[in-house]
Amino acid sequence: MRIAEVYASIQGEGQFAGTPSVFVRTTGCNLRCWFCDTPFTSWNPEGPQLAVADLVRQVRELGIEHVVLTGGEPLLQLDCVPLCKSLLAAGHFVTIETAGTVFRPAPASLMSISPKLANSAPAQVGSAASLRWQARHEQTRSNRAVIARLIEANEFQLKFVVDELSDLPDITDYLAGWPQVPGERVWLMPQARTREELEARSDWLEAEAVRLGFRFSSRWQIAQFGNQRGK
Repeated sequence: MRIAEVYASIQGEGQFAGTPSVFVRTTGCNLRCWFCDTPFTSWNPEGPQLAVADLVRQVRELGIEHVVLTGGEPLLQLDCVPLCKSLLAAGHFVTIETAGTVFRPAPASLMSISPKLANSAPAQVGSAASLRWQARHEQTRSNRAVIARLIEANEFQLKFVVDELSDLPDITDYLAGWPQVPGERVWLMPQARTREELEARSDWLEAEAVRLGFRFSSRWQIAQFGNQRGK
């Protein structure tokens, strides 16, 4: 698998926020969200190829139960399936963080799905490459059939990045197509790459999440570390 980094930190988002976790961050993504806080896995992917056995060994050496397989988009990589199977067999709680555009039968303790809505589109800056990515992103950012398979096969949560108040109708419209998903499985979290952005959006978004019957997720990793790589 192509891996950007493996490190110990805390889960910053969703149901297990605050939980000590090992992050296995894959590199490579089929989307180009403008607010991506890990451009070294998407816009400028980097990292070596590592064998599943080596990854399992690195995780075991860190001695932490919870493991988060993230990216980039981890489900792009074929070996995410044997990796998750090996980690679960070793007694780990495995969370997969995905945009829900790619399906693989990778088993997980929790499938953490972050659907990308219209507010994620990359800026059109004029270059041919930028325009190609803008079109590709819009065509591939939503795949309801994949999400249906993921939530049928796993415990799950849905996380939505909110930048502005005007994003909320898009989220509620999207969720109208998923009446079987209860509000307690839906998390709204602020778009933030700095502590200042996190603070500016948290109060009003938390109030809106309560009003809509959803849950609010801060982003502990931003609050504690800023947007530092490997934290």
